[in-house]
Amino acid sequence: MSYKLIFSKDALKSVRKLDTITKKRLGKKLKEYTKDPLRYAKKLTDSKIGSYRWRIGSYRIIFDLERKNIEVLQIGHRREIYKK
Repeated sequence: MSYKLIFSKDALKSVRKLDTITKKRLGKKLKEYTKDPLRYAKKLTDSKIGSYRWRIGSYRIIFDLERKNIEVLQIGHRREIYKK
């Protein structure tokens, strides 16, 4: 039982800016997290940017759950992700 990842335009733009090592690390973790997304997620208090977040090192992945889809809204460094 695995969920399907759907990336927003903003998330894809953010991924393209990352270095190769970071992309690989995030990709590996995302694959693992799709099996049971809420096990690793934290609920966000401010739902304007998204409902949940994952922490992978210094990076945060903001997402919403829609049935069997994980809608990745934003990906960014922890210093900048909440400022938008």
